[in-house]
Amino acid sequence: MIAGIDEAGKGPVLGPMCVAGILVDEGKLKELTRLGVKDSKQLTPKRREALEVGIKKLADKYYILEVSPRQIDELRKIMTMNEIMVMCYVKVLGELRPERAFVDAADVIAERFGENIKRKYSGKIEIISEHNADEKYPIVSAASILAKVRRDALIKEIEKKVGVEIGSGYPSDPKTIRFLEKWVFEHGSLPDFARSSWETAKRALEKVKRNQSILSDY
Repeated sequence: MIAGIDEAGKGPVLGPMCVAGILVDEGKLKELTRLGVKDSKQLTPKRREALEVGIKKLADKYYILEVSPRQIDELRKIMTMNEIMVMCYVKVLGELRPERAFVDAADVIAERFGENIKRKYSGKIEIISEHNADEKYPIVSAASILAKVRRDALIKEIEKKVGVEIGSGYPSDPKTIRFLEKWVFEHGSLPDFARSSWETAKRALEKVKRNQSILSDY
């Protein structure tokens, strides 16, 4: 049995992170290729959603771990983000119990990431840890699609709850930054779906406080 694991939402300041894993018999790998799976970033949202249905039907098992912003903030008090990623991947592997796993490395040193997973995992397993594994291996592409579709759905749930668009949640997204600064200005604090340990969130708080201080002087 072979697994593929990838994440969506490691870097955003808003929203959760999703780490997805898929387990298939080795004989089904060609079927994943025929399905047309690709790195989720190369697919439109509609195409990802269509492929998600086929992936779930084909998988012997799949599991999606959702890590909330609050959990990420709390964990960052005692470990690095790389250590958090290792812990999350190990959790997914524990649910799938494969004999071999292909993982998209979330560390600048791909081999180190794989070794850290292997060391934390309770069982015998072969780990193939590579950068851009979601582009090289269909089973990792499939995992990336599951992770991305689930995170996108959770972002839509947040937007429905607050009644406005929040963008992608990434610090590079102007729509996300505008939303964050406006929210802080109106509420005086970060939303509960923001990662307060992110520098982007800290800067938004500081900017609003600075502007409010300037306005109070007039």
